[in-house]
Amino acid sequence: MKPELVAPAGDLEHLRIALLFGADAVYVGGAEFSLRARASNFTLDDIAEGVRFAHGLGKKVYAAVNVIPTDDDATGLDMYLAGLAKAGVDAVIASSPVVLDRTLALTDLPVHLSTQQSVASSAAAEFWRSAGAMRIVLARELSLAELRAIRNNTSVGLEVFVHGGMCASYAGRCTISNYLADRDANRGGCAHSCRWKYRLLSDGIPVSDRFDFSLAAKDLEALDYVPALADAGIDALKIEGRMKSANYVAVTSRVYRAVIDDHRKGTLKPWDTYRDELAKAENRPAADGFLGGITSARHQLYEGIPPPRQDFLGHVASIDGSGRARITLRNPVALGDTIEMTPPGAPNSRFAVEGLFDGTGFPLSSARRTGEIVMIPVPQGTVQYAMLRKVN
Repeated sequence: MKPELVAPAGDLEHLRIALLFGADAVYVGGAEFSLRARASNFTLDDIAEGVRFAHGLGKKVYAAVNVIPTDDDATGLDMYLAGLAKAGVDAVIASSPVVLDRTLALTDLPVHLSTQQSVASSAAAEFWRSAGAMRIVLARELSLAELRAIRNNTSVGLEVFVHGGMCASYAGRCTISNYLADRDANRGGCAHSCRWKYRLLSDGIPVSDRFDFSLAAKDLEALDYVPALADAGIDALKIEGRMKSANYVAVTSRVYRAVIDDHRKGTLKPWDTYRDELAKAENRPAADGFLGGITSARHQLYEGIPPPRQDFLGHVASIDGSGRARITLRNPVALGDTIEMTPPGAPNSRFAVEGLFDGTGFPLSSARRTGEIVMIPVPQGTVQYAMLRKVN
């Protein structure tokens, strides 16, 4: 079986990048009713535009409506669901029975049950299938053996996370952020308090004089489980990260696409080949989550999070008539630097920075400010959305 690859999209640009770099579908959220509403730039018009782009490629868009709604949400929910139907999304991702029921009552849209429901058994999967869910995004706290058992005992579509952040609680249900920062995780405001540095005490006495203990789990990275999940009949594999960068979306989509396709063709490469490429995606330290069974110390971030890599320069927004790529800079670049370019649908290549200009065309020897617009001459044939990374 060839599972569908579902990637995150925090805005229209990320949507295009995810699909061009190999995702079969993207999941998006609007400014309302979405667990990442604070990070989303999608209006209903944007969603409709994204749907047109995706459908033009024969791909899909799923809309997350995955908050736990309160009475205050009741007024606008029906209108929003009708707007999603008009926009042409391919499914609604719901965590609440209310959203599921209203979607089925008001629209012809399929409903995917969010991982927020923490479905962890075939009995629960069958319950939600009977309630109308077409697909269930299973709890992230399941082993491969448990996933196989659920697959063997239900006919509903199953989706499994294979990459991205892991919650310190059952996915999305942690309230540390609410208590410590007055930011509601269920409203897209999680402050990631589990990743803060804490002083560890024993009977009121500091274990060390460093503030370096965190409560966080390492990110999920399940590359080498992809073949087993595909063989088990899992319908879709999901990447987490609607708040992540364009580079993250491009690299993770590209690498997981390669593993899925190579497994199907029987041409899998050594795992380090895929992992070396995945390492370019600005990931935090990662492990295989619960897929191998009960977790251990190697799955935790007890000593904090290392600083992120700083080699991603930006992606090609456009190319002018002189062959110069317009880039919104993410990290410093200078004349003479060697750049690795990752285009959608083609192999990586390298070139030297032989010219550097600001957004008005003024020549520079270097550029350092995040968000600065720069122009770099690129090889002939360079395409929009190619990712650029410094390699020296």
